[in-house]
Amino acid sequence: MPEIIALLLGGLALVVAAVAGLYLWPVGRRGLSVAPARPLDFDTAIRAAEATIAAEAADPEIRPESRSRLLSHGSRTGRAVLLLHGYTLAPEQYAGLAEEFFDSGYNVWIPRAPQHGTVDRRAHHRVQAGELTTYAAQGWAVAAALGDEVGVVGISGGAVLATWLAQVPGNVVRHLLLLSPFFGPNPRQAPTYAVKPLIVLYGRRVLRDRVTSRGYSLAAVTQYLTIARTLPNPPRRTGLRTAAVAISPLDAVVDLRAAVHLPRRIADANAIPLRVCTLPEELGVEHNTLNLGVDGDEWRRRYVALYEGDPAPLNTAGA
Repeated sequence: MPEIIALLLGGLALVVAAVAGLYLWPVGRRGLSVAPARPLDFDTAIRAAEATIAAEAADPEIRPESRSRLLSHGSRTGRAVLLLHGYTLAPEQYAGLAEEFFDSGYNVWIPRAPQHGTVDRRAHHRVQAGELTTYAAQGWAVAAALGDEVGVVGISGGAVLATWLAQVPGNVVRHLLLLSPFFGPNPRQAPTYAVKPLIVLYGRRVLRDRVTSRGYSLAAVTQYLTIARTLPNPPRRTGLRTAAVAISPLDAVVDLRAAVHLPRRIADANAIPLRVCTLPEELGVEHNTLNLGVDGDEWRRRYVALYEGDPAPLNTAGA
């Protein structure tokens, strides 16, 4: 009997040590702190964007509708915007909103994220945090040359990258709009205490990947969560002029509390208000807050107003 008790106690000690290790294991990674790229001039930025689009057009692995998109007025404008699409999706996700910004006088750059928009619908399972931040930094280098005042819009995982860009020293992100930001999973999907172990076990690929019923790879989504966990704490004051969040109460993917709490702290650090837009339930919009149905045109105009810091866009609550 003493031997059995000793074995049980030894096993329990191993379990406790393993659990403690998961919580103490640092989630930061090398390569996530990308130095700001050397500023480009307008013509160089246009050539870089066009070269990206041409390379994607020549690549049979990239779906034609999912190539990077540039909407240019032909010269540097007073305003430009970088649009970062969501996980599993591609630049076409922004088709309507990009046109709304363009019609409002913006130059618009929508780069395709690595491992996305390909004929292999499972390629996004392989995406890595370092290549995501490099992609965001390269996207910003182009967008920053397209206008005098430049900002970022991101949705879901793209909103994590947009937030990361807005906190990188040397970037001059003036406007930030976050749609359904994925700073953490909905607690009904994964409780808060389980997030760090998930990041360590699946993000580091210690465990074999699992794919959810939504087609989300745990190895991939934890790359975005890793980036979210490396955001500076406390947030930096960077010269941000407007910050806004749009969420849906029907969103079963993201932690809605974190979706507002973290941007509010960034807004506070920059001494600006955070505008929070909660879509009405009757719209039937879930996680993809760009999938707006018959009311899409009206809501896209509201999103642009939120981005610009309109003090009272319709159905929007100040925070």
